[in-house]
Amino acid sequence: MNEAELFKVLADPTRRAILERLSGEEMTATDLREGFAISQPAMSQHLAVLRGAGLVAERREGRYAHYRIAPDGFAPLHQWLARYRDFWPSRIDSLRDVLKEMDQ
Repeated sequence: MNEAELFKVLADPTRRAILERLSGEEMTATDLREGFAISQPAMSQHLAVLRGAGLVAERREGRYAHYRIAPDGFAPLHQWLARYRDFWPSRIDSLRDVLKEMDQ
């Protein structure tokens, strides 16, 4: 999945909140749903999208599914951010120089 598709997945605030909750520990869908005003089928759909994007992994234990963050799924986002991390320092330095010239 490319970074544009990942950004679409992450555009949903519920999915971002799910990832935030999973960043601390592995959880079941029932545990994840606590505090959300959504149905179990809606939670299952969000988890399916996150799994499809490679951002969440699932582990089965009996009849329960446990979900956790899949760090490798974030690699395209890290690569995208790295391009801009290299880009911005030189731009900010140039802006600082221009602002200094304007102050004089």
